[in-house]
Amino acid sequence: MQSEAGNIDPDTVAGFGREWRRFDQGAVPPEENLRTFQSYFAVFPWEKLSRHAEGFDAGCGSGRWAAQVAPRVGRLHCIDASAAALEVARRNLGGHDNVVFHEAPLSAMPVADAGMDFGYSLGVLHHLPDPHAGLAACVRKLKPGAPMLVYVYYALDDKPLWFRFLWRASDIMRRAVSAAPFPVRSAVAEILAALVYWPVARGAQLAEKIGLNVADWPLGGYRWRSYYTMRTDALDRFGTRLEHRMSRDALKKMMEAAGLGTVRFSEFPPYWCAVGYRA
Repeated sequence: MQSEAGNIDPDTVAGFGREWRRFDQGAVPPEENLRTFQSYFAVFPWEKLSRHAEGFDAGCGSGRWAAQVAPRVGRLHCIDASAAALEVARRNLGGHDNVVFHEAPLSAMPVADAGMDFGYSLGVLHHLPDPHAGLAACVRKLKPGAPMLVYVYYALDDKPLWFRFLWRASDIMRRAVSAAPFPVRSAVAEILAALVYWPVARGAQLAEKIGLNVADWPLGGYRWRSYYTMRTDALDRFGTRLEHRMSRDALKKMMEAAGLGTVRFSEFPPYWCAVGYRA
């Protein structure tokens, strides 16, 4: 159910607050964190920003991406609808004096319209009741020509039929698990991380080492990631009630409708990462 206070689902916001308190990302190996950050920001035009650029992280969560962005810019606004998430972000970003924190939904971000030099929203829009409205709210905050980086879950439109069948089975499970109390969600996620994520992902790692193509290997994207990340993402994936998935074409149309032009997609995982510029 959408909150009257904005384009948010209160249960989803509360769930992420509890997730970030449980997994504050402090145990992620630094080299893994940097590699993941680089994969999300592969198409972001750092060369177009000055060292004094001011921008926003729309849905900052634990602040894991902000920790990489803050040293590269003049000021960064970390915005999240969850007070619990911001508590974790403040702790993780305590060494950065150019970060400002705001507890607010994307529909009411307390920064000036047309005042930001850049923005990004990673893994947030697909958890909103109305992703289109969420992105439009972000774009309104950008100066003309400013870049906006977006990441949303993709609709698996390039995957084989058997892969999509497995995903549909997992989605049925997600709908059941995400409706349970948080302790149950957390316990199921731990079981899935131990009995599914870790063995399947490490199987992909071994397969790659002997020269096999693992592009369509389920959970193959986790083959180089830590068990801590698998535990986090199992809770994220199976513990979240509200989820949208988009094709590449649907995301491009949404970005253009929100006022972003010259949309460019990353051709590498994770999908879909895309950057556009406010017209």
